Amino acid sequence: MPKITVIGAGNVGATCADVLAHKDLVKEIVLVDIKPGVAEGKALDIWQTSSINSFDTKVVGVTDDYEKTKDSDIVIITSGIPRGPGMSRDDLIKTNAGIVKSVTEKAVAASPDAIIIVVSNPLDVMTYAAQLASEKSNQKVFGQAGILDTGRYNAFVADALGVSPNDVVSMLLGGHGDTMVPLPRLTTVGGVPLDKLMDKETSDAIVQRARVGGGEIVKLLGTSAWYAPGAAAALMAEAVLCDKKKIVPVSIRLDGEYGLKDVYLGLPVVLGKDGIEKVIELDLNDEEIAMLHKSADSVKSVMKVLDDMNLF
Repeated sequence: MPKITVIGAGNVGATCADVLAHKDLVKEIVLVDIKPGVAEGKALDIWQTSSINSFDTKVVGVTDDYEKTKDSDIVIITSGIPRGPGMSRDDLIKTNAGIVKSVTEKAVAASPDAIIIVVSNPLDVMTYAAQLASEKSNQKVFGQAGILDTGRYNAFVADALGVSPNDVVSMLLGGHGDTMVPLPRLTTVGGVPLDKLMDKETSDAIVQRARVGGGEIVKLLGTSAWYAPGAAAALMAEAVLCDKKKIVPVSIRLDGEYGLKDVYLGLPVVLGKDGIEKVIELDLNDEEIAMLHKSADSVKSVMKVLDDMNLF
């Protein structure tokens, strides 16, 4: 039966493992952390809910023991530290890239055929780091960003209209952050175009709120989100494990789409048992293309910081 490894037993990793356990898709989930006892304790806590929440997936925790992760079908990387006071962007990239490089190499050595889903931040450049470290193809290494971003956007639209968030269908492109490219023009609610239900001023305000959605939570909590990011990564794993052929936005290395190459951005893809099975290129207007290229320039500047560190 399938097996999943979640690396990093912080809030996001533990939430992801918990959501996956509830889905009862695999025989075993291995939660890994560098801090002794953390993964073991959280895994045990999740496992003790199995009879309460009616699932059979065994959840185990280990401290930096990648032998226990052997033959995983999917590896989800959530490791890294948040940006702290006085820490520059370059410091954050260097620290987290080193962590992602290390855990990716260990995970791939134990599970050479695993598909890798990256959640660590800065998301797009950490996906780049994981691909360099794993030496896997575009189809097998991708980042979780777009599902989280569309989840936030859909929730805001639903609140504004007083409708079910399950009726909102949207797509966001670009880098994970304030240069993301929401597409209200292509958003529908119960099949009805958004512009038939909402004025442009309200729509623009929701777009801006989605762009800084993570920052809004940091201001409220003093730390970054975990329920939505963890659930989004679990959804991606489910799409792969169950061969759902689900169309979702994920962070991938572009190979000529929209005139862009060798940059990591969110694009809609078909996710199935082989990972990314197809990249979908939308018919964007000139304004949307310009925003996507601006987002690409922003991500490229962060990728250059990593390149200049000569970690690979």
